[in-house]
Amino acid sequence: MSIGDRQELATSKQGILNRIFSFRMLVCIVLGFASGMPLYVIITLVPAYLRFNNIDIKLIGLLSLVTFPYTFKFLWAPFVDRYNLFKLGRRRSWILLTQALLIFLIANLYFNNVELNINTLSVLLFLTALASATQDVTIDAYRREILDNNELGFGNALFVNAYRVASLIPSSLALVIADFYGFKYAFLVSALSLVIPFIFCLFIKEQKINAPRSLKEATVLPFTDFINKNTIKGAILVLLFVFLYKIGDSMASSLATPFYLDMGYSLSQVGVTVKSVSLSFTIIGAFLGGIIMLKLGINRSLWLFGFMQLITTLGFYLLANFNDPKDPSLSFLAVVIALENLGSGLGTAAFVAYIASLCNKTYSAVQFALLSSLSAIPRTFCNAFSGYIVAYSSWSSFFIFCTLIAIPGMILLLYIAPFKDKANKAEVNQ
Repeated sequence: MSIGDRQELATSKQGILNRIFSFRMLVCIVLGFASGMPLYVIITLVPAYLRFNNIDIKLIGLLSLVTFPYTFKFLWAPFVDRYNLFKLGRRRSWILLTQALLIFLIANLYFNNVELNINTLSVLLFLTALASATQDVTIDAYRREILDNNELGFGNALFVNAYRVASLIPSSLALVIADFYGFKYAFLVSALSLVIPFIFCLFIKEQKINAPRSLKEATVLPFTDFINKNTIKGAILVLLFVFLYKIGDSMASSLATPFYLDMGYSLSQVGVTVKSVSLSFTIIGAFLGGIIMLKLGINRSLWLFGFMQLITTLGFYLLANFNDPKDPSLSFLAVVIALENLGSGLGTAAFVAYIASLCNKTYSAVQFALLSSLSAIPRTFCNAFSGYIVAYSSWSSFFIFCTLIAIPGMILLLYIAPFKDKANKAEVNQ
């Protein structure tokens, strides 16, 4: 290697290190934590609180309907794109407002804990979901604005990791506190955990991005911009890809716990193994995905990680066929969970980065909210039919189906993310 080549390699490495350890990446971590924590309060801590108080399981299930703002957040995203509240900055003002509301609302779960009132709790949970979904809209837009195109992969990987780490507060620490001191203090600790992100966000800088001049522009232009950039045919293919890329992985994991129990594993074995292995390897996968995307770019990463996501789903098939339910292997379970979550973490890192790259910075709130809502449809609706597939066939057939249904999303990569290009069309056109 010549001196010039060595200098170029050293410069390249230094550039990557500068991006990895930049303040923008710290912002992604803090905002990821702030974004994930309220959701896990709703879907983990509150159900545990209700069940502890002997609330009927059917009612607990119905209360999950309060989370519908996460699915329909694109409806009010134009307001986030258009209005600058309190003159603190178009993004910063909405972030600070929603975080202040979340601290207040979750703290109210502490003050209303003495006498359980389902109606009051339902209102608080709905308002928490509404504020949290609005915060997500703003954070997604802000993250798109502060990251350069070549930073989208790693920045979004850090965001996803912090989002998942945030689950440890409501689903682990808070439950331990509830066991010793009661759920009242579990809610209080969860609320206080958002104070540091709120203080941090007082000092983040607003990006100079032209805002839509009217609410009509904020509503219409994001869609016309997306279609003009991709053409009608291209826009349809992109939307199909967003819908299909994670569908196989999502369906396979939706029934993972019942599957493990059917394979002969005990509740404690599943609880300990899944909790420790799945979170660890999902975070490792997202982090590695971010590092790899700095070198390969988003397009090539979508191909590589998509294949890994598809192949690791077959681990469930192997467990269904080669594990002995009478003497289940815990190491076999750990390997399957580790590989599946590694593949899922890698795929998620590339997928979130790709969605971000599709968004025009001027309309990022609306476009990101719409695309992320579309990507959540398989999790909400398609997964509901997974049980029927298993009931009328077998676990083996189900996981083969999950693998096959992931293939159309991979085929669409031929158009929307050619492997020969490191950057995708959306990035080039920003």
